[in-house]
Amino acid sequence: MTALLYSFRRCPYAMRARMAVAYAGVSVETVEVSLKAKPPEMLERSPKGTVPVLVLDDQVLEQSLDIMRWALAQNDPDDWSMASDPEAQRQIAELIAENDGSFKTDLDRYKYAVRYPEFTQAEYRARGEVFLGRLEGLLSGRDFLITGHLTLADTALAPFVRQFCYVDPEWFWQSHYPKLQGWLKRFLESALFVKAMAKSV
Repeated sequence: MTALLYSFRRCPYAMRARMAVAYAGVSVETVEVSLKAKPPEMLERSPKGTVPVLVLDDQVLEQSLDIMRWALAQNDPDDWSMASDPEAQRQIAELIAENDGSFKTDLDRYKYAVRYPEFTQAEYRARGEVFLGRLEGLLSGRDFLITGHLTLADTALAPFVRQFCYVDPEWFWQSHYPKLQGWLKRFLESALFVKAMAKSV
C-alpha cells in the first residue's frame, strides 16, 4: 500500500508535515482534502477529521510533529533532528511547544480578533510579539533558530510565523524584527517551501 498523506494546502500544520516528507525524500502520495467534504476513507482511518493525517501500512499518524519525526527517522541527511545533541533537541522541543501552545493561541486571536472582543487586534498582536521577540533574539548571531543550519524547529515554526505575518504584512515587514524578517523571507523563497506549496494537478 502506498503511504497516503491527507493534507490541506494552506494549513500550517500540513505545511510542515509536507516539508518534512519532501526533505526526507520518502515516497508518499499527497491527497488534497476539501475541508467541507472530507474523504470518507480519511475519516474512517482518522475520525478526528483534521489534517494532516499520514496513513501507513501498519499505523496512522494524526499529528504533524509525529509525521515530521517519522519522515526524519526514514532519512535526515542534514541532521534536522540534531541527533547527537541532547541540548539542541531540548531547545527544539521547547520552541515547538511554545509555538504550538501560547503563540498559536495569540495568533488565532490576532487573526480572528472580531471573534474575541475581550481585547483589540493590536493587543493580541502585542501578545504574539513576545514570541517574535524571542525568535529575533535567537537569530541575532546566526541565520537559523538552533544552530548554523535548518533544523526541525525552523521548519515546524515558519508556517505559523508566515501566518502571523500575513494578518498584516505591511506591519510585519516594517516591524523591528529584521533578523526574523530575513529568516522568514529565506524560508518563503526556499526550494523546499516552494515544492511543498505546489498545487497538485
